[in-house]
Amino acid sequence: MAETCCASFLSRGAARPVRTTADGPVPPQDALKLLKEGNSRFASGKMLGSCTSENARKALVEKGQAPHTAVIGCADSRAPLEAVFDAMPGDIFVLRNAGNTCTHAEGSMVGSLEFCTGALGSRLIVVLGHTKCGAINGATKAFFDGKKAPPAATSSALQGLLQDLGGVAEQAAADMGPNAEQDAVAAHAVKVNVFHTIDFLLKFSESIREKVKSGQVEIHGAVYQLDSGKVEFMGRSPRQAELLDCKVGMPPSMSTAGSVGVPTKHGVRTTADDIVPGLEALKLLKDGNERFAVGAGARKPATGTQRQALVSYGQAPHSAVLGCADSRVPVDMVFDAVPGDVFVLRNAGNTCTHAEGSMVGSLEFAVSKLKSRLILVLGHTSCGAIAGAASTFMNSQGTKAPSSALEGLLMDLTTVAKKASEELAPGASLEELASHAVKVNVFHSMNFLIQHSETLRSMVKTGELEIQGGIYHLATGRVEFLGRSPVQAELLSSASALPPSMASLPIRTPGSGPVKPEAALQLLQAGNQRFTNGTAIAGKVTPIMRKALVVEGQAPHTAIVGCADSRAPLETVFDAMPGDIFVLRNAGNTCTHAEGSILGSLEFCTAALGSKLILVLGHTSCGAIKGATKAYMASKAGKAPQVSKALDALLNGLSVVAGKAEAQLGSGASEERIADLSVKLNVFHTIDFLLQYSGVVREKVSSGEVDIQGGVYDLESGKVEFLGRSPNHAQLLRSGQVALLDVPRGELPGFYERETGYRIVNTPFSSLGRDPPQTGCALLCVACEDDAEADRLWAPGGELQKLCMDVDYVSRWLQLSLRPLWPAPEAMPLSPGETESVQESLDTVDEEALPRGLVPGRGLYPAPGYLRDCAQAHDAAGLLDHFLDSTLLADRRTSLRAYLAANPVLAAYVTRRVDGVSP
Repeated sequence: MAETCCASFLSRGAARPVRTTADGPVPPQDALKLLKEGNSRFASGKMLGSCTSENARKALVEKGQAPHTAVIGCADSRAPLEAVFDAMPGDIFVLRNAGNTCTHAEGSMVGSLEFCTGALGSRLIVVLGHTKCGAINGATKAFFDGKKAPPAATSSALQGLLQDLGGVAEQAAADMGPNAEQDAVAAHAVKVNVFHTIDFLLKFSESIREKVKSGQVEIHGAVYQLDSGKVEFMGRSPRQAELLDCKVGMPPSMSTAGSVGVPTKHGVRTTADDIVPGLEALKLLKDGNERFAVGAGARKPATGTQRQALVSYGQAPHSAVLGCADSRVPVDMVFDAVPGDVFVLRNAGNTCTHAEGSMVGSLEFAVSKLKSRLILVLGHTSCGAIAGAASTFMNSQGTKAPSSALEGLLMDLTTVAKKASEELAPGASLEELASHAVKVNVFHSMNFLIQHSETLRSMVKTGELEIQGGIYHLATGRVEFLGRSPVQAELLSSASALPPSMASLPIRTPGSGPVKPEAALQLLQAGNQRFTNGTAIAGKVTPIMRKALVVEGQAPHTAIVGCADSRAPLETVFDAMPGDIFVLRNAGNTCTHAEGSILGSLEFCTAALGSKLILVLGHTSCGAIKGATKAYMASKAGKAPQVSKALDALLNGLSVVAGKAEAQLGSGASEERIADLSVKLNVFHTIDFLLQYSGVVREKVSSGEVDIQGGVYDLESGKVEFLGRSPNHAQLLRSGQVALLDVPRGELPGFYERETGYRIVNTPFSSLGRDPPQTGCALLCVACEDDAEADRLWAPGGELQKLCMDVDYVSRWLQLSLRPLWPAPEAMPLSPGETESVQESLDTVDEEALPRGLVPGRGLYPAPGYLRDCAQAHDAAGLLDHFLDSTLLADRRTSLRAYLAANPVLAAYVTRRVDGVSP
């Protein structure tokens, strides 16, 4: 017959005494030793038993309890704590629930332990888990099931408990690795849960925390092995040192409505409370999120008194959060915050890409007026806006014009997706790209704030403000805090600017003063960079600005000769305001045709308007240049196109540039390569023309007052390649190439049919009486001796073509006819007697204004026969007066009428067969 409890007790000797308040406190290590010894007796079957006498029970009543240890254990019936430690009544203060956790009813648990370690004098707390724990197994299974399908809504308290323990299972799974089996994870989760409960006690009990910090109390963890009966003692929490710095005073469920973790005068944060430093505010957010994640939120409805305090004293949020508008991310709840704690800004994608002025301005208000000292940019997993942007990027839809505000948002966020793609390994999936882009976007928004707000950046520099990032994980409820931007130091040392949507440019008027060439070039470069970055700020023109342009006038810093192509809008390309740039445009950005208009306009702009920079701008895929290249290739193949309209003449005139391009590339170059190079060469060709044929511009450039540079606009990228000056810049400033007198476009064929019996000689000249003297070369007309000489000069590839490659109208004619017609006998040059009479008139020529040929006996400039036949041709067409007034000499100022008026003998010769003309 089995012996009774009392019989067993009697057989082992006298009854053990019980602990009462009459006994002194037991140090933590001695208490731990008592537990270990008692468990050793239990596991070996040598228990001393717990039978008590009537006197012992009476002592416990009259003198009161004084347990040496408080134990939080599981409610599992297989783990009777007093038996496991072979303890007597009065030895251990026992708290038990399913899962030995503080996840639910934490106020009761923590309050009970504070009572035990305070009033009862216990100096050891042990959190005891056990193997094969049903609560932990259930939570682990729920976690694994949740990875396969979304968790069902909580329908019972048990389900709530298991879901709240899911964080323990998740941490255990992370510790074990992705291939761990469910049973192994559950076994490890038992230990994880023990330390989780210890950490909760340290975090949410100021009383216990202070006793542990002073060494008065120790908290240890342990696991009871059901199969052996032994307890595995695991010691203190690995996070104990960190958690001892917590400031939370009580468990969340026991706090009153209002701010948690920081004392306030009215139960909520108002301007009556002290400013919370940035890092302390960050800790408040971390603590609040932990409460939210474990289901122990302290949020309670504000009372009427607290709401009135917020109205009367005003808000003073410790943090400002820029979060996503996603309904699954309620920012206040995520941080277990109450009214007055957090200043919240939200939009799709937690971005500053759109409405950035509103976002930046609001945050500046929060830190400067409301005294918030932390800005947190909060992204979240499975973000729809970021996923959409990643999909747009991967599908290469970024060049499609947006048809809605949503599409515009996604396209702007593709820059984030692009950066994320560059940081990932090649071949990343859409899911991987979208996941990484969430983090990239958080830093992108943080960087934007530092870049575009001087208020924020100055406070970050001084340490007054923290800007940090985080990612809220929808599945766990936890926020991954990312810290500061990796490039914060670099951004703080760079220049700041207003947000693009709020920035504006001033307008230029004469009162703005001149802009030096190098400064004007920098303005163009900066404007083009804004254009290519999608941060253009021009276009905000107020009525006052428009009125100023009318009343005060224009003062453009730059004159641009550009192409008329509709894809190259110059003001847009350089993000320029009205009044910034003086724009001249034609097909091919050339002076080949209408050069008088271009030159005159530029002389007006640089003289009257004071512009100091001229930019000749070509562009890729230029239709005019492609057409000119095609015409050149056809002419080279002996299939010169017939000139029947102005466009044909334009293309033929530009084809000289294609010839230069082929000369550089070699005869085997394709038409496409020739056209591509011709774009750049045409820019320099136009610059050279301006320097050759405008004395006004040349003099201003020579003195340094004005600069002429070139550029090529890339239609695809939007970027302008700035080419600098022409390679011939210095040479052209040293000498001027003086061309033949202008001939109206429609008169060219008839002119050449009459005049190509002359050879054109490149003759040096100088203008006396100038300081310094003007020197250069004049093209003089002199008679060819015979047909052979004319053929040699005028044949394709002959001396004239080599000599006059840069003279557009000569090159045009060479493509119209293989051999110009020989002039009529009456169009031959002067007879010897006539030459002598004309020579005598040279004494009347104003040499300060007109160049003079220096080769004796070779005629004068312009050649008399040339002038006479041109006059006759124009007279026959009824255009003589126009010819005399519009034809200018090489200085581009002196008209032919004025020149002839200074030379009566020459005038008589030129107009001798023209009735009624007086020069």
